[in-house]
Amino acid sequence: MTPEVAVSVAPVLVFAWGNLSRGDDALGPMLVDQLRAVLPANSGVECLDDYQLQVEHALDLVGRQRVLFVDASVKAQAPFAVTVIRAQHDTTISTHAMSPQALMQVYEDLQGVPAPPSTLLAIRGEQFALGEPPTTQALTNLDAAVVWALDWLHTVEPCTN
Repeated sequence: MTPEVAVSVAPVLVFAWGNLSRGDDALGPMLVDQLRAVLPANSGVECLDDYQLQVEHALDLVGRQRVLFVDASVKAQAPFAVTVIRAQHDTTISTHAMSPQALMQVYEDLQGVPAPPSTLLAIRGEQFALGEPPTTQALTNLDAAVVWALDWLHTVEPCTN
């Protein structure tokens, strides 16, 4: 019998999604890239990114004290919007789209415990056409969002649910 090895995870997760080939849709992964460049390896923060949220990502929430979800949004006020979010059943669970709230609900259903406290950072984007670069305004919004995210990461919040 092989002994189990405990795997520790960073207490804070920054999870962004978006398509680097679709203009402003790249804002989430671009924010994660900037955080990776400035955060020390022992910061207690793990940065992940993907094209979209998927059911399997519920396992990335295991062991976290808090989570920052990051995405581009045409609905957010510029430069970005911040919302505390909670687990919620919704109709977005599919193979092509899932909200962070639905992902948190999957986590709760699988783990039988509340999802970690989570915040959604929605960075205002304007143009999502395939093959286009991010717009100048979106990059300005990204700069402001990075400053906010770094401040959020350095703010210790009580773990409540």
